Amino acid sequence: MFSEKKQNQFMEPSVSQNRINEGTKLVGDITSSGFFRIDGTIEGTLEKPSKVVLGKSGLIKGKLVCGDADLEGRFEGELHVSGTLTLKSSARIKGQVIVGKLSVEPGAIFNGTCSM
Repeated sequence: MFSEKKQNQFMEPSVSQNRINEGTKLVGDITSSGFFRIDGTIEGTLEKPSKVVLGKSGLIKGKLVCGDADLEGRFEGELHVSGTLTLKSSARIKGQVIVGKLSVEPGAIFNGTCSM
């Protein structure tokens, strides 16, 4: 009737999720394979997340290396996206960008170089 096997109470998510909330400032370098949602500020390097979503209040100053990125906020620095970079209408980008694919909504501001 009752199984002697105990189920693991904490299931590992298939993809880890990380969030930097508005009002939070992180200075330093981060390496992660998971998903990132950034509504606060990162100053430094963020490497290898599967996907990054930069919210309207978000700011990244430094270097970002990732699979895919959806940007609504501000980015200043060096951006390497192996997949698709989507710039929403509120995005403000300044710096060097290397992407696989680029999608830009009307209203986005891009000031820099782009290699595809």
